[in-house]
Amino acid sequence: MKPSAAIHCGPFSVRLFTKLLVLAVIGFGQPQYAKAQADPLPSWNEGEAKMALLDFVSQTSDPESDGFVMPVDRVAVFDNDGTLWAEKPIYFQIAFVFRGILEQSVDHPEWNNQMPFKAVVGNDLEALRHLSVQDVLTLAFASYPEMTQSSFAEIADAWLSTVRHPRFDVLYKELVYAPMVELLDYLRASEFRVFIVSGGGIEFIRAFSNEAYGIPPENVIGSSLRYEFVETENGYDLMRKSEIGSINDKAGKPVNIQLHIGRRPILAFGNSDGDIEMMQYTSSGDGPGLSLLLHHDDADREYDYDKGTERALGLASSEGWQVVSIRDDFSTVFKVIE
Repeated sequence: MKPSAAIHCGPFSVRLFTKLLVLAVIGFGQPQYAKAQADPLPSWNEGEAKMALLDFVSQTSDPESDGFVMPVDRVAVFDNDGTLWAEKPIYFQIAFVFRGILEQSVDHPEWNNQMPFKAVVGNDLEALRHLSVQDVLTLAFASYPEMTQSSFAEIADAWLSTVRHPRFDVLYKELVYAPMVELLDYLRASEFRVFIVSGGGIEFIRAFSNEAYGIPPENVIGSSLRYEFVETENGYDLMRKSEIGSINDKAGKPVNIQLHIGRRPILAFGNSDGDIEMMQYTSSGDGPGLSLLLHHDDADREYDYDKGTERALGLASSEGWQVVSIRDDFSTVFKVIE
């Protein structure tokens, strides 16, 4: 037979032969091994939550599926505190702010008798638990006085690289949830564009987001101060002003998603009442949408609490959100302390 005759038998025969060969080597030869290698979420226990994620990603990324979504519209948004990394005993950025207040207090003896500074300097835990949003903003402004953005980034990086968590005794930046990092990788491999949409400070998160999650600074949306373009002895820079630019929380999240991304997400993952509007916005689109709520219910491996999530948990069923249990759905929480 001439070589051309083999081709002349038709592309269907070639495709069929190739398919059978693949099945013989992979499908029939080592089915268990192939299945294990194919699992993109090995730190997730088998269950409803994992299946919901696998099914959603499969349907939205398969061109032959009725739920197919073009890659440009595959936008996934994640809260940060309590969703991608831990948030207890206090928000990690608040610990960063408190460190700044303590360092600045040597030049401000009046803070010993002036709230809310007195609560931080005196380590008054009861007073710290009752700080208002305005109190926290006052502390944040005073902790790292007006400085260039470059200087702030250096300070944040130094803190993240040296300060350790009081319970787990590892760097704060190491307390990222292993299952969530796997999910981020899985989404990117499926041509999703992944963003952080957090109530935390945008520049603080940018200081570690690429290292911790593989999320670059331009894909971080957070609360922000105002900036001023200034000339310095080293050229030009941005000066951080002691004025709020945007509070990225609750209804502010969908607003900032539109301002920064310009597309409605098809997947949202949060953990608190501050994420309700973001999840509602995601689930209300014309096409497929999946919203997930992380429930902190594992006191042994992490923390067990509902405070700040009561409303979101109550809405989950009627809104069709997938609740993800750390206790039941995460086989591993923090790889660093496995």
